[in-house]
Amino acid sequence: MNKTPTILTGLRVNSEITLGNFLGALLPMVRLANAHSQTSHINIFVPDLHSIISEIDGELQQNLFTSLKYFLAAGLKVNNHVHFYRQSYVPAHSELNWILNCTATMGELNRMTQYKDKSEGKDGVNVGIFDYPVLMAADILLYDAEYIPVGEDQFQHLELTRRLATRFNYKYGEIFVLPKEPKDQAKFMNVENGIRIRDLQNPEKKMSKSTHAANSKIMISDDPAAARKKIMSATTDSVGKISFDTFNQPGISNLLQIESLVTDTPLQDVISTWSGETHYGDLKQKVGESVATLLTDFQRKLTAISDQEILDLLTEGEKYANQVANSKLLQVQKALHLR
Repeated sequence: MNKTPTILTGLRVNSEITLGNFLGALLPMVRLANAHSQTSHINIFVPDLHSIISEIDGELQQNLFTSLKYFLAAGLKVNNHVHFYRQSYVPAHSELNWILNCTATMGELNRMTQYKDKSEGKDGVNVGIFDYPVLMAADILLYDAEYIPVGEDQFQHLELTRRLATRFNYKYGEIFVLPKEPKDQAKFMNVENGIRIRDLQNPEKKMSKSTHAANSKIMISDDPAAARKKIMSATTDSVGKISFDTFNQPGISNLLQIESLVTDTPLQDVISTWSGETHYGDLKQKVGESVATLLTDFQRKLTAISDQEILDLLTEGEKYANQVANSKLLQVQKALHLR
């Protein structure tokens, strides 16, 4: 078991990400890493095996490098406790995935909400979509990771990871460290229920890259002025008074959370500043300016990072990841009499 705690995150390879992905997963992770990298291992991996669940193209490798550049452009401070690695370059992930498949049940995986959503109305759903929560469990358990900053839509998968680890440990001994419960993850991330940035036009849904309506989402490659306009056109409500109420005022609540995350201001402070105000346009103007400033700074830094800089980080990180993962896998193999 590692004496130094491990915080782990993975950013799926995409050609680009939404502001929701950036604020909900990447930026909080960067801020956590910078706060804890002197006392914890910070594992930042590219889940390229997860990426092939969907159709991929020849740009996978460049997208992989771009995804890691996002962390540096978002302000990640690299030291010898920060480890970049590619999932497919650490074969232990795949083997532990298979071993955990022999611990998981069909019923557990059938109950995964994301599987239900992605398979609804479809006949030819690939097995990877069904099984990827188990691979996610392997990603976590190989490194004794206790904290895994994720959005609330992944909390169900964390619960599955805890169940699989508990079941394995009960049968074979205390081999796996259980990740913290979702409520403790949220507390560690300094959010109450996980971060989920909403669709600007339909705040009942989360912001998604796949949404066809251009004004419903902000991509981090968007022109800052265009992003400001999207904020100004965001759907709100007819209540006429600003309050943080995700049920009755989801659009306004979304804007307040965006402002909190973009400016790194505690949400309660943002709520206190705006609570009771009646001019929605003033809030939109402020959030739009904050988002435009963030994108301008991020895009400038992104263009200055070279592929070689990322490759150097990966080379070192994969040495570390293989050493740790192989050590844990050997414990598992011995418990199963495979070694």
